[in-house]
Amino acid sequence: MEVIAPSVLTWAIGHLLAVAIGLSLGLLGGGGSILAVPTLVYVMSLPTKLAVATSLFIVGLVSLVGLIPHWQQHHVNLKVAFIFAPFAIVGAYGGAQIVTLPFVTDTVQLLSFGIIMLVVSLLTIRKSDRSPSKTATPTQSQRCDAATLPVVGVFTGVLTGFVGVGGGFAIVPALVLLGGVPMKEAIGTSLLLIAINSASGFLGYINQVDLDWPLTLSFTTAATLGTLVGGYLARAIDAKHLQKSFGYFVLAVAVFTLLNL
Repeated sequence: MEVIAPSVLTWAIGHLLAVAIGLSLGLLGGGGSILAVPTLVYVMSLPTKLAVATSLFIVGLVSLVGLIPHWQQHHVNLKVAFIFAPFAIVGAYGGAQIVTLPFVTDTVQLLSFGIIMLVVSLLTIRKSDRSPSKTATPTQSQRCDAATLPVVGVFTGVLTGFVGVGGGFAIVPALVLLGGVPMKEAIGTSLLLIAINSASGFLGYINQVDLDWPLTLSFTTAATLGTLVGGYLARAIDAKHLQKSFGYFVLAVAVFTLLNL
């Protein structure tokens, strides 16, 4: 598919959305790729595979920048990250190889993207409406981490490579719902894991696409500004409200993607 050069207006709209991509990453610990892939496909007219690879580069680099304010607030759980990361790396590289199969078309990628987002959004909204459990002990929580994080790591890694998401939209709910990690800590930890996932997934695309570097770097700059703002805003917002907002955001983009297939 030929890449169509965007008009000035389209370029401006796309870069405003890039700021929103960064804002989502900094504020919610995910959602950047959920917005990045549709923006690059529907606004900037990139082919899906190229949009996926570009998204992985942008979101991975911006997540590292967005990690800074969360690290300063001690909202990064390195123990969880070290358990999760190796499995996610393997999954992300494998997911990027799956897209080379003949039956994996642009429509298949976008349909998978939309369905997965829809499921995750509904689970997140449902969880945010419940009161936190007061019955779980620290020992139970630790056992849950050890049992579930490797599986979730592989799963989100495959999603990263296959549909071009950093995995934050799945990592944040997974850490909260399955790992018992507090919401704000899940957000900070997610940014570190997104950067690792994205780098691994991007490596799987290196020989498959040629990036538009001027567009990639300008999007990365705009998204970086957004993520720094989002990281500091996250300090003042209640974690439960963050979780519900995240769920509705993912739901809206899922519906948009499925309606535009």
